[in-house]
Amino acid sequence: MTDSDALPDIRLELVEDLSPPDDGGFLRLVRRRFRARYPDGSLSEPFVYDAVDRRAIDAVVIAAHYVSRSELWVYLRSAVRPPLSLRDPSRSPVPERDRGTGLWELPAGLVEVDEQTPDGLRACASRELAEELGFDQPPDLMRELGPSTYPAPGIIGERHFYFEVEVDPKSRAEPSHDGSPLEHGGLVRSVRLADALALCAQGAIEDAKSELGLRRLADRFA
Repeated sequence: MTDSDALPDIRLELVEDLSPPDDGGFLRLVRRRFRARYPDGSLSEPFVYDAVDRRAIDAVVIAAHYVSRSELWVYLRSAVRPPLSLRDPSRSPVPERDRGTGLWELPAGLVEVDEQTPDGLRACASRELAEELGFDQPPDLMRELGPSTYPAPGIIGERHFYFEVEVDPKSRAEPSHDGSPLEHGGLVRSVRLADALALCAQGAIEDAKSELGLRRLADRFA
């Protein structure tokens, strides 16, 4: 991109913080009144914008892979996502898939406050790999898989940091999990990367971060 493609310099000025008290939940509602200041110096009328925040704001996404019969395989795990149970099928513009409350995803997890450094991100990826898949791999083997992304910037300022790591299927143990009831009973599956991408195209893998990680992995080993 060139200077002519730069984003417009529109700044937000805080007028008033209307956020309700923090009740200690997983997410915190942030409600603020802003004004937008435009490049010509003019100001918008004040407006209210709602967002959510979280103590551990960012997450890692891990593509754990291995080669078998000259083909690249990758690990997926099932993930229970409660918001899917809250989705009203009558409001959907297309028929809903009968997926229950789960999705197939690349393993992922939140970056804790003491992991908010480049080295901490690798440590987080290593920890999540053991918790969600059952592989014990040191942080220095975690390789960055492209730049971070914002999965839902209209709602939360969360960033996803992508990693890939080669694993030995014979070394996999039972995942240690993090104690969450949502991880209990989860399934781990290895699939050919080509098949995983086909499942994305068919809509059987619906998680956006996972499709992006899978496509980046395919590009890296193309």
